[in-house]
Amino acid sequence: MCGRLTQYRGIHDFVAALSIPNALLNNAGDQPFERYNAAPSTQLALFHREGEFLRADMVRWGWRPHWAKDRAAPINARVEKVAHGTFFRAIWPNRAIIAIDNWFEWVEAEDSKKQPYLIRHKNQSPILCAAIGQYPTAEHEPGEHDGFVIITANSEAGMVDIHDRRPVALTPELAREWLDPDTPKERAEQMALFQGEATEAFEWFKVDRAIGNVRNQGSALIEPIGEIEGGDYKRNG
Repeated sequence: MCGRLTQYRGIHDFVAALSIPNALLNNAGDQPFERYNAAPSTQLALFHREGEFLRADMVRWGWRPHWAKDRAAPINARVEKVAHGTFFRAIWPNRAIIAIDNWFEWVEAEDSKKQPYLIRHKNQSPILCAAIGQYPTAEHEPGEHDGFVIITANSEAGMVDIHDRRPVALTPELAREWLDPDTPKERAEQMALFQGEATEAFEWFKVDRAIGNVRNQGSALIEPIGEIEGGDYKRNG
């Protein structure tokens, strides 16, 4: 995962995708986020459970423990190591969902320049990505060390051959289980390792290279160029 995603819908669209009946503690606002080109360190809407409530807060993409001052804050955590490594030990119990509209990857093109691709659900529903983090709670006020990382797994062959990592995307049912504080840590690890959505749930297409400049925003950045491709088909955009 190359560190660029979109979160342009509003909070209630993402809540509807999660299908959690619990009351929402909304600290993320009601307006569409309109983040068409979100880079690391961007504040994004993050979901977690607080007791019986679903809570949404704006949290920075990227986190590191307080003792790791000699490196930049990672934005992703490898699913193979996240549950047992020392780096993310403090936040592994703090499961969250980052709901996104799509993400971007870059591949080498014939002109020796990298071509960006957008990846989204075939039905264009929100993508519910497994995450962990340090975030506000009833006992923890927002702080400078807050942040989250997206859990990533090996990309399956055929997904545009774009990158060796991709987000662990969960179905709504599994996302609800992931968020449930009563879900054992061992079960959460198994979900992340083996139950992420398959390639067949996604489609992808080329987009304008303007996405490479983090200052560029707007819906034109997510318009397809040429064919829309998927794990089992191609069609014209």
